Amino acid sequence: MSRIPKNKKVISEYARDIMLIDKIYQSFEALEETLGKLKLEEPLFITYMAKKSFADKVFSQIQHYREKLRYHKYLN
Repeated sequence: MSRIPKNKKVISEYARDIMLIDKIYQSFEALEETLGKLKLEEPLFITYMAKKSFADKVFSQIQHYREKLRYHKYLN
């Protein structure tokens, strides 16, 4: 189980990052919906791939952070 940071500044930075990620994801969703309604297949596919790449990067960073926490836990 990962430790929860006690520093309010760190927690607010996490909240800010999560809100930013959510806004970016919502933008991808809205763009996909608009392109789908316009039946623009190629831009829709490109948007889908960009959203997938963004999600992969976010989850990769989360995994990296978890491993870093695990490593520090064993050192302490």
